[in-house]
Amino acid sequence: MRPTQVLRGGGDVPLGKYGSYIGPWGATGGQKQRGIITYGLSPNRQNPFAGAGHDAIFNTFRRFRSQVLYIAPPFIAAYYIMDWATERNQYLNSKAGRAEFGEEE
Repeated sequence: MRPTQVLRGGGDVPLGKYGSYIGPWGATGGQKQRGIITYGLSPNRQNPFAGAGHDAIFNTFRRFRSQVLYIAPPFIAAYYIMDWATERNQYLNSKAGRAEFGEEE
């Protein structure tokens, strides 16, 4: 009857070759873990803005360089067309333009 009383008693009672009571049914206790302990620190906790300014400048330049030929020509064409249309409208509404093209409208 003596081993049964020890098992039901709980606590840190020496038992078996491991030297401690491992707990009731379903407990996750067991032999103490031994070995190498490692610690880690995630990269965003170390220095989250390391090189952010440098990367922002060069990444922005790289992205601009790769997209400029898709964006610039339509904007340049639109600028010259609007400039021509504005000058043409101003000329047609001027005294010289009305005298030249006044009877056509």
